[in-house]
Amino acid sequence: MGISEQYLDFEDMGSDIERTLFGQMDLYVKIIERALNVTFINRNGKIKVVGSDKAISQAKRVIYNLANGLKNGNEITEQKVTYAIAMVYEDEEEELEKLDNDLICNTIQGKPLKPKTKGQRKYVENIRNNMITFGIGPAGTGKTYLAMAMAITAFKKDEVSRIILTRPAIEAGEKLGFLPGDLQSKVDPYLRPLYDALNQIMGPESFMKNSEKGLIEVAPLAYMRGRTLDNSFIILDEAQNTTPAQMKMFLTRVGFGSKVVVTGDLTQKDLPISTLSGLENALKVLDGIEGIGFSHLTSKDVVRHPLVQKIVKAYDDYDAKLERSRKRKKPN
Repeated sequence: MGISEQYLDFEDMGSDIERTLFGQMDLYVKIIERALNVTFINRNGKIKVVGSDKAISQAKRVIYNLANGLKNGNEITEQKVTYAIAMVYEDEEEELEKLDNDLICNTIQGKPLKPKTKGQRKYVENIRNNMITFGIGPAGTGKTYLAMAMAITAFKKDEVSRIILTRPAIEAGEKLGFLPGDLQSKVDPYLRPLYDALNQIMGPESFMKNSEKGLIEVAPLAYMRGRTLDNSFIILDEAQNTTPAQMKMFLTRVGFGSKVVVTGDLTQKDLPISTLSGLENALKVLDGIEGIGFSHLTSKDVVRHPLVQKIVKAYDDYDAKLERSRKRKKPN
């Protein structure tokens, strides 16, 4: 296969786009070079791409897709570059445009919040279109954060009158009785990820004001028993640590005008080994019921540091290997 070279055209993209697009110390360009086996050369202010015809075509498509995202107000990250490469590989570049156009809301700093992968976009669509949505996937896939963004958006649009965030309070072998302070002090550490997301998206002042009015409630799952939750956006986080009885109790709290998102990671259960996860049980019991959506996110949807994606995939591959080994050893 012969080697070719082509120039990139940045004339219609703005004066700063080249520097932003390539990243600090050409970080993003180096990612593209390694992935597609091409070389970028800067000659007299012009950028040349060297490689096979197919690789050059793919590299240019990645660059122009990222450039279009920049023009639409999106920032470039390592994850964004890696995902753009994957979409070009799979000939799904229209997916990048859909992601760029799917604005959920803006953070308190004005940063646009959008789904960053195909799986995340389908998850957000599920939340929009269903009364109850299950988001299942590994750490870093944005399950809780996107649900929080959707809840805050619905609250600001007066589509719901309250936001209720809850999660099981006991996990990772810890017991609440071992912690100092009153009950609120004991459960706060377990609810900290929810507080952090609220502060980042809504802002501390708005969160505190609405919390004091009872319009935003962050509480352990046990507080849900005996209540009927109307006209609320309810998020159950870390649902893999519920029992089937707890999950049934939670889902039957849902009232009129409410929307529910249940998130969890079945690979990180902290329940006793002999205890069935309420999330795992619910996926089987509720399958096929209209108005309930299921989104299964994977390592491809991890949007933290690229190394996290590799770690998640390594664990998935290892678990799959163990499962195959167990099946081979299992007597007929």
